[in-house]
Amino acid sequence: MANQSLAELTWFRVGGPAQVLFMPEDEADLVNLLAHLPSEIPVTVIGLGSNLIVRDGGVPGVVIRLGRGFGEVRVEDGSRIRAGTAAPDVKVSRAAQEAAIAGLAFFRGIPGAVGGALRMNGGAYGRETKDALIQARGVDRQGRVRVFCNGDMHYGYRHCGAPDDIVFTEALFQGAPGDVTEIAAEMDKITESREATQPIKSRTGGSTFKNPPGHKAWQLIDAAGCRGLKVGDAQVSEMHCNFLINLGSASAADIETLGETVRRRVKEHSGIELEWEIKRIGVA
Repeated sequence: MANQSLAELTWFRVGGPAQVLFMPEDEADLVNLLAHLPSEIPVTVIGLGSNLIVRDGGVPGVVIRLGRGFGEVRVEDGSRIRAGTAAPDVKVSRAAQEAAIAGLAFFRGIPGAVGGALRMNGGAYGRETKDALIQARGVDRQGRVRVFCNGDMHYGYRHCGAPDDIVFTEALFQGAPGDVTEIAAEMDKITESREATQPIKSRTGGSTFKNPPGHKAWQLIDAAGCRGLKVGDAQVSEMHCNFLINLGSASAADIETLGETVRRRVKEHSGIELEWEIKRIGVA
């Protein structure tokens, strides 16, 4: 689809159009596109849009959004879960709970899809993707299918060192035998914690900034006097000030400007420079 709006595909509900939006039916469809797409045309991949600001000028080239053909989650022998990268992280945790597989409940606390968790080593409540991943499968810019073991991903805190051109299509996770009731209780605790401390019912992108070593981003933001700060209709959440929210009519520029204002004030107050966790794509 040409000149397709991306705003409705992001949790912030802001941003301009994709020059071309392509939603492949399955991995073979994705391979066909990438194998034949001229190398000078840029490719951008988006998932559920939970950790994303699409700038108001839109995204040039081809934007790939994986759909239903990449959403399957299935249980395998040995307390393993195989998941397509368009599957919401919560779907992985639920499948694991129903199969009495422990160690994957943390995915309940990540508001995104499996592909995003792979690409940024998503984590919550004491565990990260790197702690559970066996291998990831994807397609490179030349249309070649490639498989990466955990070590090939070169994971760090909210960082993946796999090649940037890989479009991940599938992940295999390792859990451990567990108790259905205990896992359900752990997931309920995560859900209750999120609802009590995060503005999950607002138009938000999740945690905005990475936690600097030895610090909590929200505490630095609060200490710098930024709780409730506004730019246009974008606001630093009163509930959790590492979340930015769209009060209704904010532009992508409003949200990004607010984030940069917070970064500047934190640097002035504490000397610490916050690093964006939310991904920003497109042109202003």
